Amino acid sequence: MAVEITDSNFESLLNSGKPLMVDFWAQWCGPCLAMAPVIEEIAKEYDGQAIVGKLDVDNNPMVSQQFGIRNIPTILFFNNGQLVDKQVGAVPKNMLVKKLTAQITA
Repeated sequence: MAVEITDSNFESLLNSGKPLMVDFWAQWCGPCLAMAPVIEEIAKEYDGQAIVGKLDVDNNPMVSQQFGIRNIPTILFFNNGQLVDKQVGAVPKNMLVKKLTAQITA
């Protein structure tokens, strides 16, 4: 299951030592809701290898502002605490898997 990421737990997840994939979304965003099952599938498939989480932009403005999130869904990929890749908009699962796998094998 995808981890709920908040302004308060983001730093600890970022510095967990595992690659981190963050889905920036909102309840009112149709494309975000369409991506939700894909994010959950990836979270299950990569459990133990990476952290896959969702951050509600309406409830967590600090992290959203920190990374300049203006369009959602936006999915950010982190490795070793650094932002390494980004995907804006709804995309097929294989595109996200490719980006996440690149961080696991990096």
